[in-house]
Amino acid sequence: MSHHVLSHKLLSIILICAMACGGLFIPERALAWGEFTIKDERELGEKFNIMIRSRLPLVQDTEIVGYVKDIVDRLARTMPPQPFPFTVSVIQHNAVNAFAAPGGYIFVNTGLLLAMNNESEVAGVLAHEMAHVTQRHIARRIENSKVVGLLSLIGMLAGVFLGGDAGGAAVAGSMAASQAAMLTYSRSDEREADQVGMNYLTRAGYPPQGMTGAFEILSRRQWLVGSAVPTYLSTHPDIAERIRDMNVRVERLPAAKQGQQDDNRRFLRVQALIRARYSDPQGAAQAFARQVNGPDKCIALMGMAILAARQNRVNDAAERFEEALACAPDDQLIVREAGHFHYIKGDKNRGVSLLRQAVSMNRNDILALHYYARGLGDLGKTDEAVEMARQVLASVPEDAESHELLARLYGKQRNMFLANLHMAYSGLYENNERKLRQFMDRAKGLAASPSDQALMSRLEKIYKERKEFWK
Repeated sequence: MSHHVLSHKLLSIILICAMACGGLFIPERALAWGEFTIKDERELGEKFNIMIRSRLPLVQDTEIVGYVKDIVDRLARTMPPQPFPFTVSVIQHNAVNAFAAPGGYIFVNTGLLLAMNNESEVAGVLAHEMAHVTQRHIARRIENSKVVGLLSLIGMLAGVFLGGDAGGAAVAGSMAASQAAMLTYSRSDEREADQVGMNYLTRAGYPPQGMTGAFEILSRRQWLVGSAVPTYLSTHPDIAERIRDMNVRVERLPAAKQGQQDDNRRFLRVQALIRARYSDPQGAAQAFARQVNGPDKCIALMGMAILAARQNRVNDAAERFEEALACAPDDQLIVREAGHFHYIKGDKNRGVSLLRQAVSMNRNDILALHYYARGLGDLGKTDEAVEMARQVLASVPEDAESHELLARLYGKQRNMFLANLHMAYSGLYENNERKLRQFMDRAKGLAASPSDQALMSRLEKIYKERKEFWK
């Protein structure tokens, strides 16, 4: 599905909700004095985050999300103390986009991760976006916009960050276009984000050329032109001028700063996962064919195997996985992916054996833990499987598949309240209201203790928050 169509669906939903759910407002005190406080910013960010997470497909593999989070954390350590932590989500979409919403919520598309050539370029984009947050550019725009409703602001921000003709139409339909324009970053905002972001980038030990390299890639891909571009990018100062300014600044840095080097080992592994799972199959196959003759041969073989499995070429996938395992038998990621493949395709003994090995190599690998828990459940080791599945949910609490796994394991233990509760959560995070209501009603009827009732109240609260953005 194209970025344009995705934005149209999302923004149409926001528009409907803004008209139907107008009871949520920014505090009158803030409006009366033209002040948008840290508390207001946190509230807006939380709502915006719920909207994005309830409507867009998110990557749950902690190998990918954890990688981006580690870059963000590395950059954040160079910053003055912030009023809220940075929270990272990766959107499964091929548009080359990343944005930072109020309250420190960072969103990165898989398309951006694939478009960059070095980790420092990813870090350069993130440093720029994080600088918009630390300098409170959006907060200052909101103070000047005189918009009253919180949901109206959410709709405007979706149009600003997600872009497209449809985005503009939805914003224009819900409020004056001039008000929406007031939320876009000014030229001075962008220049400040360039300057402050460059400081964050170099202090974190990245080569400063990462920021200029990212801008050059974005310029070549014409990210800053066309109808599907986020609105906030259309007002950027001339990209060539900004690149020249940044290059001049890089030349003035001490030689030690200019000479900082990229370490792309983890970056290339994450790219291989994204390319194999989510990108155009023909382009992915060509990329892996080039890579398999170089120093990253083992990861390329893994990518070929994942791609073949995705295309249901089971025999080819099995052969490529065996080659990858022979190439790098101690590579935890390759072992995990091979175990996942064999388990899903029906060779459960081989799959569980490899997954056990992968978990022993990295106890924090959530995908390996998830499928190993499934395997243990199949083998009748239910208690151990439940503990492992609970560990998975602690890391990915909004993953529908993990809630369903835990529900089935609780069912085997005859704990029918928790089984129905987690099946309801599975429906919630699938945006499947019929499934949610069915199992929520069952769980409610089984809630016998105060702790059960507290769990039900929490589920109902989350449901109420998310359903505002459902069809």
